[in-house]
Amino acid sequence: MNHVRFIEENVISELEKQGFDTDVAHIGAREAVAFYHRSASASRKGKQFDDCLSIAKAWAQKYQPKKKK
Repeated sequence: MNHVRFIEENVISELEKQGFDTDVAHIGAREAVAFYHRSASASRKGKQFDDCLSIAKAWAQKYQPKKKK
């Protein structure tokens, strides 16, 4: 498994655990991979995945449909 595949699979898994729809999780994963390709380094040593996940979560929150209570 390469870095891109690792990020994609684990971001989807984590977003779905947090309650996002599957389609929204895939959008977030796509944006996380795009961020990974753009970034030169992580914000902290060993935290590249955490940075990608935070980007994915921000995108997922924008696309998550509002649920009626």
